[in-house]
Amino acid sequence: MRLRILLATVTATLAAATSTAAAGTPAAGTPAAPHTCSSAVDIRGFSDALDKTTYEGTFVGNLSALSVDRDGAIAALSDRSSLFTLDRRSLKPTSVVNLADEKGVALDSEGLVVDRDGTRLVSSETEPSVRRYSRDGKILDRLAVPAPLAVAPAGRATSNLTFEGLTLLPGGHTLLAGMEGSLSGDTPGIVRFQTWTRQGKHFAPATQYGYRTDTGLGVSETTATPDGRLLVLERGFTAGYGNTVRLYLADLKDATDTRGIDTLTGQDGVRLVRKTLLADLVNCPSLGAQARQPQPNPLLDNIEGMTVTGAAHGRLYVLLVSDDNQNAAQVTRLYSLRVRLPRPAGH
Repeated sequence: MRLRILLATVTATLAAATSTAAAGTPAAGTPAAPHTCSSAVDIRGFSDALDKTTYEGTFVGNLSALSVDRDGAIAALSDRSSLFTLDRRSLKPTSVVNLADEKGVALDSEGLVVDRDGTRLVSSETEPSVRRYSRDGKILDRLAVPAPLAVAPAGRATSNLTFEGLTLLPGGHTLLAGMEGSLSGDTPGIVRFQTWTRQGKHFAPATQYGYRTDTGLGVSETTATPDGRLLVLERGFTAGYGNTVRLYLADLKDATDTRGIDTLTGQDGVRLVRKTLLADLVNCPSLGAQARQPQPNPLLDNIEGMTVTGAAHGRLYVLLVSDDNQNAAQVTRLYSLRVRLPRPAGH
């Protein structure tokens, strides 16, 4: 499946669904004109078709991660350990696999990568962990995690603020996980990005980086771009106000390897990952979306998942999903964006 074909079908589905989102029924059609969120980001459409639905007895919600499968379908991961396959045209589920740890216990699964051989790399923020699964949900491997990144008291991480994002960099040799929150001892707002390098069918811990989030926000997803940079979603929630969701472009080039640095305080000599704001999604047009709780823009919800579905004419096509937390006041919503990346520094 060529990426250009995939992005066309996903974009057409979401653009057409925008007009029928309230009914929750996607319709066939052609892509609508882009709607500007910023100079770098357009929103093409959204769909609420999956909201509060079930598939083969499994609730289709709590979606925290997306990835493009080898056949062009969309893999969608629930933080309740259900891994759905979505048809690339209708975006409706066609299969579901339930994941578990080595003891058969469900995961708090947050990050997803479909590897080049079709295996699934899944991060859980419980321990935290990254495991490799076969397509049918069998555990194949568990990656080593540096001790400081473990949840306290074993390490310095806070429960539910660990591996929220997971992505494979171009070439397939480097895996990266983004921590949602800071380690104890690090300055609040400075989080760690951990990488692993491929060694045969296994991955070994490698370079680590520091990344500074905006005040009050945490990292909800990290997704590699074709040129080796990262799209980073930063997200926060304030009761009575709603969600803040910002899309950044991050560049690992020249950032300091922080593996041997006990505490990150923004100290001199430690270069954090550079980031550039692409869009604050509050500035996107609402496209007729409705919210069930206060939101600064009714289009917004708890956006946690992101994947690049293709590229054309110097633009990336990006699919987002919100995690409804199986809450009547929230929505499972898919969003289609078109993103123009600035040139890398030095070009």
